[in-house]
Amino acid sequence: MALNTVEQVRRVFRVVAGFTLLAAGAVMLVTPGPGWLVIFLGLGLLAAEFMWARRLMDRIRREGSRFKDTVLGKTENEKGGEARTSAADQPFAVRQETRSDAGEHVEPGNKGIG
Repeated sequence: MALNTVEQVRRVFRVVAGFTLLAAGAVMLVTPGPGWLVIFLGLGLLAAEFMWARRLMDRIRREGSRFKDTVLGKTENEKGGEARTSAADQPFAVRQETRSDAGEHVEPGNKGIG
């Protein structure tokens, strides 16, 4: 029973602290202070208790990452460090090797006749 009470106190603390940080962050957006940082900390606390806060944090991370990539000029293929190309990026880079009806290998340009 005491363990249940301690968990309830922690939960109430997270919710109260989370909403307090959200409010303080909103105030800091118009006054000097690290408003966005405090808002993210408040959402982090609330995300432990509420699904809407977790979804909002995930969306903010995703959009922030997309915004960063747009500003830095990175494309989807360049996110891993070096540029990677796929078949979709190079539609004409198709291997021209084929097999004849008899199953033998045919070189490009050679139609297998003769």
